[in-house]
Amino acid sequence: MVIGVPREVKSDEYRVSLTPAGAEVLTRAGHTVYVEAGAGLGTNIADDEYAAHGATVLATATEVWQRSRLIVKVKEPVESEFRHIRAEHTLFTYFHFAANEPLTREMVDRRCVCIAYETIQEEDGTLPLLTPMSEVAGRMAIQEGAKYLERPEEGRGILLSGVPGVPPASIVILGGGVVGLNAAKIAAGIGALVTILDVNLDRLRYLDDVMPQNVFTLYSNPVNLRMALREADLLIGAVLIRGDRAPVLVTREMLSLMKPGAVIVDVAVDQGGCVETIHATTHGDPTYVVDSIVHYGVANMPGAVAGTSTYALTNVTLPYLKQLADFGWQDACARNSTLCKGLNIVEGKVTFQPIADLFALPCTAPETLLQEPAT
Repeated sequence: MVIGVPREVKSDEYRVSLTPAGAEVLTRAGHTVYVEAGAGLGTNIADDEYAAHGATVLATATEVWQRSRLIVKVKEPVESEFRHIRAEHTLFTYFHFAANEPLTREMVDRRCVCIAYETIQEEDGTLPLLTPMSEVAGRMAIQEGAKYLERPEEGRGILLSGVPGVPPASIVILGGGVVGLNAAKIAAGIGALVTILDVNLDRLRYLDDVMPQNVFTLYSNPVNLRMALREADLLIGAVLIRGDRAPVLVTREMLSLMKPGAVIVDVAVDQGGCVETIHATTHGDPTYVVDSIVHYGVANMPGAVAGTSTYALTNVTLPYLKQLADFGWQDACARNSTLCKGLNIVEGKVTFQPIADLFALPCTAPETLLQEPAT
């Protein structure tokens, strides 16, 4: 298989989809790896390192896309990349189609195969390729929230930990999954008062067992949510429905319950967000204010800490990438039901039901498009 690693061109995205170690694994298995010059610079990986581990460095993105069949990326293709995409391409990346109808329809029209990191799912329900970036984003949510609570950033001027004689900040986390758990870990360690809301009582029991004394759990319903919003200095949106649009839990009307200068960090923004007033922002221009509430909506938070997140991501993507390279997408997905759940669009057909439902498109069961695994 010929594998292409283009440089990420989404605004302020510094991650790269393959490390030199990954290139060595793939080339030793007999595959060809093309890497666009400069693709690893945001993670401090020089072109020479790729070359030393078996990859071939090409000068332009056009060359990488033209010569490759399997394209591995970090983020969804942006408009400037659409012209490169052909029907024979298999794209392996984060897509987050639920928040982007134009991208969905473009990929349908391009008739390529789109395998989304975020919908690959183990039998136990875990999302192995989403988990490490959710861990990063959850931890980052607290440090970003702390920054934008500062008065020069239009926040309340609150120190998360407080000081002797002055109480700490109140942090409210919507969702007790991977993002929520990691946000709570950092917030609790700083010394803030943390409240986690979720509808899964088993998850709340688990969190109640493992979290320290300054973390409280609360069943999520409209009454409890409104009560929590009144106390929140920092609100973290950490709600996830696999591959679907995040439910809107906080309406614009509810912002009036919050303290002026409170901060919202909606980690769910890449799936549309769980706050009605959130929209995607960039690291270069991360916040805006609505009704005296600071909104942070960066959709690729882990991209800012590429030195950590590139390696965390590629640790989990490489085994699946190797299967796709070894067997091709049809055979690999037939062999591995976990990988098969990543199929979102195949040759002009939507194969993931939530996306089809959101955009009123027909859905084709992915299993009907697979071939029998070779023996």
